[in-house]
Amino acid sequence: MLITLKETKEYLRVDGDEDDSLIESLINASEEYLKNATGKTFNSTNPLARLFCLVLVVDWYENRGLTAGKVGQKIRPVIDSMLAQLNYCYPEEMVE
Repeated sequence: MLITLKETKEYLRVDGDEDDSLIESLINASEEYLKNATGKTFNSTNPLARLFCLVLVVDWYENRGLTAGKVGQKIRPVIDSMLAQLNYCYPEEMVE
C-alpha cells in the first residue's frame, strides 16, 4: 500500500470515520490506476507515486457525485505529467 487511510484523511481534512470505507476504496483504485497506467508497482518510498495517489483520491472524493472513477478536467494535466515522470524517470529500486 502506497498511502494509508490515516494520511489520506489528513490530506483530505476529514475528521470522522463515516467515509472510511469509501476512502479506502478510492485508495485501492488509485493504486490500481497507477499500476495500469505505468505497468509498474511502486513502493511506498516513492514520493511522486504517493503524491499521485493522494491527488487522485482527493479529486475522486471531492467530485464523487459528478464523475465516478474519472479524473477531473482541472487536474488532468497534473495527472498526465506525474504519470509521464513515474513511467520514465524512476529507477527500478523505487518500484517493487
